[in-house]
Amino acid sequence: MTGNQSERIMKRTTMATAAALAGGLTLAAPLAAQEICAVEGDYYDLDAAGVDAFYNCMSDRMVEGYTTEGNEIAAIYRDWMPTATRAAVPGPHGDRFLLTFANDIAAEQYLKFEEGDFEMPVGSVLAKESIAVRDGTGRVGPLFIMTKVDDAPDNDNWLYSAVQPNGKDMKISQSFCSDCHIGFDTQDSMGYPLEEVRLTAN
Repeated sequence: MTGNQSERIMKRTTMATAAALAGGLTLAAPLAAQEICAVEGDYYDLDAAGVDAFYNCMSDRMVEGYTTEGNEIAAIYRDWMPTATRAAVPGPHGDRFLLTFANDIAAEQYLKFEEGDFEMPVGSVLAKESIAVRDGTGRVGPLFIMTKVDDAPDNDNWLYSAVQPNGKDMKISQSFCSDCHIGFDTQDSMGYPLEEVRLTAN
C-alpha cells in the first residue's frame, strides 16, 4: 500500500460524529460503555461519509468480539492490507456491510481484481468483516475467512472458516460456501469489493 493509500484509509476510518449527521447516522447515548450505532432510513442510501462514520462506530467492537476467544487470524487481520476505501454492501453474506483484508501472500494478486484463468498462491488468507443492520441498528456479524490450500480440490483449494461476534469458531459447511463462491469462477472463487470502493496495488 502506498503512503497516499494509507493516509486515505486513516482519514476515512477516523471520520466520526461530525460526519455522522450528514450521512444519516445517529450515535445514541452510550449503552454498556458502547455507543449504539443507528442508521436512519435505508442503509443502502448512506453516503460515503455516513458509511465511514458507521464503520468507525462499529470498528472497535468488531475486533473486541472476534478476539475474545483467542482466534489467531482475528488477532492479526487488521494489520493486513485493506482491499477497499470503506465498507460497502455488495449483496452476498446477508446484505451486510463488508470490508476485506488480505494477508501479505494474498494482497498483490487480490488487488489486481483480476478475471480470467489464475489461481491465488497457497497461503493466501482473506478476512472479511461484516456488519448487519437490524431495525436500524448496527450489529457485528461474523468474520469470514478464506485460506488458500493445496489439498481441497472440491472447493477450488479454498478452506472456509468464520469467527462469530463472540469470538467462537463458527460451524461452516465447506460445500455450502463453495457452492456460492463457485459463481465467481473467473475470480478463483473470490468475491471482490464494489468497483467504486476498490483499492489497487499501485
